[in-house]
Amino acid sequence: MHICSMRKLNFPAYPFRFKSRENNPLVFDVVRKKYVRLQPEEWVRQHCIQYLNREKGYPLGRMLVEREIRVGPVRKRVDIAVCGDRGEIDLLVECKAPEVALTQEVFDQIARYNMALGSPLLMVTNGLSHYYCRMDYENKAYDFLRELPASGMAPLP
Repeated sequence: MHICSMRKLNFPAYPFRFKSRENNPLVFDVVRKKYVRLQPEEWVRQHCIQYLNREKGYPLGRMLVEREIRVGPVRKRVDIAVCGDRGEIDLLVECKAPEVALTQEVFDQIARYNMALGSPLLMVTNGLSHYYCRMDYENKAYDFLRELPASGMAPLP
């Protein structure tokens, strides 16, 4: 996969750092502070990190990227989680490649992950479509939002 072949996404344009190793394109992840293999889902994840930081004010230092969590006895990886002041998860993000449709199954996946984390806000994106929701734990539901609240506006648990 060549860098130039990466699809234009429904995010603002951001400056990225690229390099190649053994004919594999790499992109610099500003959260993990290392170059990672540039795949379609990673392209979405890197745009989402920039969007959360530059447009919504979520600090890079509070982001966790590709971190392992336990959902019952199973270990899963979250794409992006943003921590609050006390280390709690304020926002959980699921990134998919642009060609992956954002189906009920995708929402069920992030909802399962969130049962272990208790985040008040969820975001699902494939880079082309973005969905945001606020969890309503009292009624065991979620409410879709027009846009993601800016950092500092996220509800406290």
